[in-house]
Amino acid sequence: MIELSEAEIEGIKHEMSLYEDPGAATIEALKIVQEHRGWVSDEAMAAAAQVVGVTPTQMEAVATFYNLIFRQPVGRHVIMLCDSISCYLTGYEEVRDHLKSTLGIDFGQTTADGRFTLLPICCLGDCDMGPSMRVGEVYHNRLTPERVDEILAEYK
Repeated sequence: MIELSEAEIEGIKHEMSLYEDPGAATIEALKIVQEHRGWVSDEAMAAAAQVVGVTPTQMEAVATFYNLIFRQPVGRHVIMLCDSISCYLTGYEEVRDHLKSTLGIDFGQTTADGRFTLLPICCLGDCDMGPSMRVGEVYHNRLTPERVDEILAEYK
């Protein structure tokens, strides 16, 4: 079984201390593991479950519900393209096609150089500024193919 780092364990225990029921920190535990490792493997999930005091199955149920927990390796930069109706009406298809063509990948795939992973996401909350995408923690809106090229160039 894989072991978590001291920093991961300390972070998880801190989150657990904030709740009356330590099991309520399950999602935070997953976020901590992902922050340190980039994604959450089955082994890391089982180790985190042990720290939190829940079963690996309970931890898996949370991870599969929350779409921002990555269960397979991802690129250095995760691009989440909003596919909500608002973005769809403001140019989503053109931006989607341009991203796929430029990166040479489809949704759920990672570029060969490990630089980008492309994922769809239901809504980013920028409905008045679509189409929108998130790269890592940074939101980009009012996208056009030209703007996408400028944004991608910023991420090495």
